Amino acid sequence: MTKRTLGEIPAGCRQRLLAHYGPSAQRWLDAAPGRLAQAAKRWKLTLGAYHDAGHASVIATATCLDGRPLLLKAWLDPARYHRELDALRLWAGGPTIGVVEAADELAVAALELVGGQPGGADRPRREMQMVAAALHGLHTFGQRRRRPDRLPRLADYLAQEVEPRLERRMRKINLGGWHSLVETGLPVIADLEAGSHRATVLHADLYRENVLFDWLGHPRLIDPHPMVGDPAFDWAFWTVYYDLGRSTEARLAAASRVSRIPVPVLAPWCRMLAVDGLLFYVESGDPRASLMAEVLTHLSASTPRSGS
Repeated sequence: MTKRTLGEIPAGCRQRLLAHYGPSAQRWLDAAPGRLAQAAKRWKLTLGAYHDAGHASVIATATCLDGRPLLLKAWLDPARYHRELDALRLWAGGPTIGVVEAADELAVAALELVGGQPGGADRPRREMQMVAAALHGLHTFGQRRRRPDRLPRLADYLAQEVEPRLERRMRKINLGGWHSLVETGLPVIADLEAGSHRATVLHADLYRENVLFDWLGHPRLIDPHPMVGDPAFDWAFWTVYYDLGRSTEARLAAASRVSRIPVPVLAPWCRMLAVDGLLFYVESGDPRASLMAEVLTHLSASTPRSGS
């Protein structure tokens, strides 16, 4: 075991956390190497190196006394730390990563290292089908097991965050030729079945980089932003964002087939997420705006506009 720290946080990680949390994050970033070192000492781990990824945490590799590789993760926001660990523990035994150790007062956890390396093992050829099956399994765990009371609700997220920012950006942003696309593509959020009988614990952050594969080719869903709500949200997020602009129609079909939620029910969720993403990309000057506009155009043209 070594007592050294890993030194300063990587510049890219520092910039992402400052962009996400603002200048107040600076003090925490300065203290983060010491938090990781304190946790490593407590759990008799040897620190490896930083893994420069993520927008809400600092991540490093570490090794147990028996040689097993782990990830050490330090969260800036203690509430986000508790929610993520609540979800991972609820999903224990499912297609996620295991929580090996946790230090609540530090908001640091030691997590299983998927595939023996950051980023996991190689992706299999049938990636889409395997991820769809894994997501269905995750939702099944969330429906059958007791859910922690402190997990936020999707309905609150939609009403308190998504709807206000959509309204603000619609007033503020010059969408040019995309204005009518956004207006016609946006469903009535209040009509979405956010509190339906299907409610489960959602991953709610299903980008491709948050799905790793182990040595056996099994998917492991990492870095959740968990909420309790309609699984249609997760399926729509996966459809739109997992590989933006590629295989959208195939993912929507797979989502409907595996979840048994009809396409006319999933489609409004997809359009809502695509509109939200397009407005964000336009406001931030992100070049992916045109790609998201293509996705929204396709969703608006090829999916029914009723059934929400």
